[in-house]
Amino acid sequence: QVQLVESGGGLVQAGGSLRLSCAASGRTSNFYRMGWFRQAPGKEREFIATINWNGGSTFYRDSVKGRFAISRENAVNTVYLQMSSLKPEDTAVYYCAAGEPLYSGTHPSDYAYWGQGTQVTVSS
Repeated sequence: QVQLVESGGGLVQAGGSLRLSCAASGRTSNFYRMGWFRQAPGKEREFIATINWNGGSTFYRDSVKGRFAISRENAVNTVYLQMSSLKPEDTAVYYCAAGEPLYSGTHPSDYAYWGQGTQVTVSS
């Protein structure tokens, strides 16, 4: 089992920045693909970003390209999501996930392990 714990969420004004962290423990593996998703009230969980095992490959949903950056530090089993130029529509609960490297990482079903989520609220 892998346990994931997100942190770093909070309330920020539009145009501001936040950095989310996701710490992994348990049967961790540096070969897991890691991803970030978000879910707003009344909406489905949506893909934000994914990163491969060594950080050499990343992929983002179009609406966050140029504003968000995913990274990982395998030495401390942590993945990050740096969010800049935040907009009110970025308001959601943000989840990190870990999954097998074989999948694209853009679908929730690609991931076996999930954190409990951290709330991000962007005020206008």
